[in-house]
Amino acid sequence: MAKLVDSFRVSPPPGSVPTISVPLTYFDIPWVPNPPVQRLFFYKFPHPTSHFIETTLPMLKRSLSLTLQHFFPYAANIMCPQPPGKPYIHYMEGGFVAFTVAESAADFNHVIANYPRPVKLLHPFVPQLPSEHVTEDGSRVLPILAFQVTVFPNFGICIGSTYCHAVGDGKSFMHLMRSWTSVYRSGGDLTCLENSLPFIKRDIIKDPGGIELVLLKNYWDWVSSSGENSASTQDIAADKVRATFVLGRVHAERLKRLVTAQCRSSVDTEQYHISTFVVTCAYIWVCLIKSKESVANNLSHDDGDDELYYFLFPYDGRNRLEFWVPTTYLGNCLKPCAIEIKKREVLGESGIILAAKAIGKGIKEMERSDKRIGTMTGRFTMVAGSPKLQVYETNFGWGRPCKVELTQIDYDGAISLAESRDGESGVEVGVALNKNEMDEFLTNFEQSLKLL
Repeated sequence: MAKLVDSFRVSPPPGSVPTISVPLTYFDIPWVPNPPVQRLFFYKFPHPTSHFIETTLPMLKRSLSLTLQHFFPYAANIMCPQPPGKPYIHYMEGGFVAFTVAESAADFNHVIANYPRPVKLLHPFVPQLPSEHVTEDGSRVLPILAFQVTVFPNFGICIGSTYCHAVGDGKSFMHLMRSWTSVYRSGGDLTCLENSLPFIKRDIIKDPGGIELVLLKNYWDWVSSSGENSASTQDIAADKVRATFVLGRVHAERLKRLVTAQCRSSVDTEQYHISTFVVTCAYIWVCLIKSKESVANNLSHDDGDDELYYFLFPYDGRNRLEFWVPTTYLGNCLKPCAIEIKKREVLGESGIILAAKAIGKGIKEMERSDKRIGTMTGRFTMVAGSPKLQVYETNFGWGRPCKVELTQIDYDGAISLAESRDGESGVEVGVALNKNEMDEFLTNFEQSLKLL
């Protein structure tokens, strides 16, 4: 559904970056074996492909090249030596980002719609990372970033990205994207970046608890195996669909008031963090559980009453650690937060309130201590993305994106979160489910809103 037009290698300007190696920290290492992040930015672009190639593509490539000299880790490779070596980022002259141009005859408005569509609809717009290879000493070499620009003639374009999470978290990647857009809009003037250059030094990350050694043991198991880390090797059910749901500001505020009132009237003296993020996650989590249990005909409270459900989300450690990390730090600075709740609690009348209290309590605990996740047995829901990443601020000069999607949720069962594209304070939630589960989710989502 996407025809290849051209492909390039975009590198920093010659001589602008020296050969350099950057170590991975204990925040980075767990992401090395994970499948890459796949984010698609869709824009209205009412011009033919020839117009894009002649007027837009040259500056897209040039501005990306100029930006990469400051964000060079994204044009590098991750070197994965055999035990007892530690993984690291290595850049040398000629390092590049794979950049592909394609054309699609798909219905642009259908592609960017919120209603359920087959998950495979978006996959032709996702770029493929160059193949990894193995050096003579047995080190695995992982490319880090690829872009694909797909033109929908006279309707729009999609800038698709695939990147290895180990080089940096979502905040780091969006720093790169917004810097690229700034350089593009300025016609190649790098002075626009002077006040927001990335901080790349990793020695500011301290490890007083010796966490790195534990994580390295898992890394060594992976690098010694022949396992892949590509999401494309995973199978997707033929009836799987994805949709976007918006929890608007009004409903989020009602939920916050409801949960806050319950917390105040409770004999429980616990302090809770109640925010739009908390109530949105609680609402979606409960709707998901009810939908899946309904399809499985497993809504009875007597069947697995104490079964545990887990909700996992990343917690940004910038400005929240015992050591200083600048907001422009290019790397991972995420701590995993895991919330658990029993089936009888989540399926009860107060399921959303109990889920919100559990998530809010978990965030408070993360603020007070560096709590690590132990062994978990149960059903998982994970979060990808965050409304704080402000993905809809990625403006090349053609206007804000009309849709942003995270397609790796098609494989791992996570939900994606982003701020509302209309500029309001609502939250967009991306969900990928089998069709029967999606039908149930739609019903649960809409009926629960009416009760607020």
